[in-house]
Amino acid sequence: MVLSLSSQNVIKYLQAAGLCGLEDSNSAVSDLPKSRKKNFNLLVNLADNHKLLVKQERHKNSDETPHELYNEWLFYQLLQQFPVLGNISAIASPLLHFDQENSILVRNYLSEYLELEKFYRYHDVFPSEIAVAIGTALAGLHRATFNRKEYKNFMATAPQGQYRYSFYNPAQGIGPIEPEIFGVVPTEALKFYTLCQRYESLESAIADLAYEWNPCCLIHNDLNLSNILVHSRWEKLDNCLVRLIDWEACSWGDPAFDLGTLIASYLKIWLSSLVVDPTINLEESLNLAVTPLEVLQPSLLALIRAYLDAFPMILEYQGDFITRVIQFTGLTLVHQIQNLITYHKWFDNTHLCMLQIAKDLLTMPAQSVLTVFGISEPEILKPVAKIHKLPQPQKEQQLVRIYYEKTRLRGC
Repeated sequence: MVLSLSSQNVIKYLQAAGLCGLEDSNSAVSDLPKSRKKNFNLLVNLADNHKLLVKQERHKNSDETPHELYNEWLFYQLLQQFPVLGNISAIASPLLHFDQENSILVRNYLSEYLELEKFYRYHDVFPSEIAVAIGTALAGLHRATFNRKEYKNFMATAPQGQYRYSFYNPAQGIGPIEPEIFGVVPTEALKFYTLCQRYESLESAIADLAYEWNPCCLIHNDLNLSNILVHSRWEKLDNCLVRLIDWEACSWGDPAFDLGTLIASYLKIWLSSLVVDPTINLEESLNLAVTPLEVLQPSLLALIRAYLDAFPMILEYQGDFITRVIQFTGLTLVHQIQNLITYHKWFDNTHLCMLQIAKDLLTMPAQSVLTVFGISEPEILKPVAKIHKLPQPQKEQQLVRIYYEKTRLRGC
C-alpha cells in the first residue's frame, strides 16, 4: 500500500527519513499549486526557517507505484555519477531524498528565487540579462551531454523490477476525431480539431518534424517559464541568476525541442494579451496586444544568441537548427491549446489566433524567424559567425553537360 502524504503526516514522514528533528513537530505546512496534474506538493517551514519542498506523485490505483518522479531522481544521480557534469548542478535545486516505493521526492526550497512566469507577470519587464542566463545554462546542459553514449545509457536505467520505456518523441500531431470527443470537449472547441484536420500543410509539417526527430543530448523536456526560477537579487549577481526545476520529464532528446518549448512560453505572454473580437481580423488583434511582441523580442533574441554562442557546434550538427526551433515553438502552442481543452474545457477566439500563429510557425518556419526574433536568421547568426567558423552551404559546381537533353540516334 502506497503511503499518501498530507499536511497532517508529512512532518512524521520527514522525521522518520532523518530530514528534520523533534523540534520541527509544530512546523508550518502549506499546499502549493500542482505543477503537474498527478503531483501533490507541500511546502514545509522548519523551526530554523529552513524550507523543504515535498513532492509526491499521485496514482489512481493505490496498489501501483508510479514512477514519474523517478526521472528527476535519475537526473540528480547522473550529476553525482559523472563529476564532469557538476557545473550543471548549479542550475538545479539540490535533491535531499527520494522514496521510490512511495514516489516521494524532497528537495530544498529556494526561498530567494521566484518563478520566472510570476516575475514577468508582476513586474511586466523582460530583462535581456535573464534571457542570456537561461540560454547559457540550457546550452551548457545540451553541450555537456551531446552525443555522449554513457549519459544516454544512464538515463535509460529502469526502476528495479520495471521495464524502461523507449525515449518519447514529442513531435506528435492531433489524432483523428473519434465519436467520443463530442462528449468530452466543449462544442466551441470542436472547431480546433476541425481546423487541425483541415490544414493538410499543418499535418505534413508535424509529420516531417516527427520523422526528423534526432535525440542527441539530455533535455529538460518541459521547459516553460514556470519551471525556471530567477533570483530575487538578479540585478546584483554575476552568476546563478536562474535555476531550472521539475526535471520529471527529462529525457534523451532533441535540443531544438527545449528551445522551442521555452520560446512558446514567451510567445504565450504576447498571445494571451490579444484584444480578440469577431469583428477584428487577426493582424489587427496582434497589433492591439497589451504586451506587444516587440517588447519580448529583445529577450528572445538574447536567448537564442546566448545559446548559440555557448553551443555553436549544434549548427554544424543541425544546419537547420533555428528553423526547427521555430517549428517546435509552433507545435508546443498546438499542444498547449489541446491541453487547455482537455483539462480545463476552455477554448475561445484567442486560441483560434494562437492556432493560426502556430500553423505559420510550423509551415513557414524560415519566414517566421523574422516574426519571432525581429531579425532574419543570417542576422541572428552574424555575431556567432564572427567568433566561430560556421559551415557554409556548398555551392553547386558549374559543370559542362556531356549529354544531350534529348536522345539522339547516330546518323540522325
